[in-house]
Amino acid sequence: MEGFHQSPNIYSSEVNLKVKNLDYALTFYQNIMGFKVLEKADRKAVLTANGKTPLVTLEQPENVIAKEGRTSGLYHFAILLPSRADLSVFLRHFLSTGYELGAADHYVSEALYITDPDGNGIEVYRDRPSNEWSWKDGLVDMATVELDGNGLLAESEAEWTGLPPGTIMGHIHLHVGDLQKAEEFYTKGLGFTVVSHYPQAVFLSTGGYHHHIAINMWQGVGVPTPPKNSVGLNWYSLVFPNAAERESATERLKQLGASVEKEADYYVTRDPSGNQIRLVL
Repeated sequence: MEGFHQSPNIYSSEVNLKVKNLDYALTFYQNIMGFKVLEKADRKAVLTANGKTPLVTLEQPENVIAKEGRTSGLYHFAILLPSRADLSVFLRHFLSTGYELGAADHYVSEALYITDPDGNGIEVYRDRPSNEWSWKDGLVDMATVELDGNGLLAESEAEWTGLPPGTIMGHIHLHVGDLQKAEEFYTKGLGFTVVSHYPQAVFLSTGGYHHHIAINMWQGVGVPTPPKNSVGLNWYSLVFPNAAERESATERLKQLGASVEKEADYYVTRDPSGNQIRLVL
């Protein structure tokens, strides 16, 4: 961890997901993923890695419906582990469950890809040290190549005890219906910088990270926002370093025509494809 997920950067710290069956989802998130339950109610559970900081909240809406294809919303949320050894332990545990997973080396990171029982995408990854990342003309070199799974497994033989306490939300990757409008929202509105391009996708960050946010149009041009009671993303958070910077962002968003509402101690906005964001401190 190199400070990319702390002030003065803007970064995500929490994601809120809608699921079809809370108890069933909890079994997966506790036993397979290794989260701990921080709080639980009839239709809601807050999950943590360190026993105090919320990372993922699961909610079961009234009259919930299954995830629909070809809509905007979550592609995946990405859990960042503190070290390669931690990812090694996670991989060995995950293979023992028999649960399906994908894997990739992105040059800047090594990543595992999982889908929860409701179809919500999850990435679990570790970063390579930033001095090993390659930058040119303000863009970081990322790709999708084969992961050295055997090398990763050889990194550690430690016993699995769940997610390590230093686990954080690394980034959020979203489906959008208009890449240009979404890019404008995240750059001109929220203050992110474009750091990489991929076919029909853009990666954005603050503070020189490889990406805090990714947006793609892989579901198609102009895809609709999913119904409110649909399984999938409810909201995710963006943490601002101070109130002044958050206020500036809300004014820029309003100038772009985005809705911004004050609720309790945070603001709520939506990107042009309807992905809901909580702006927090």
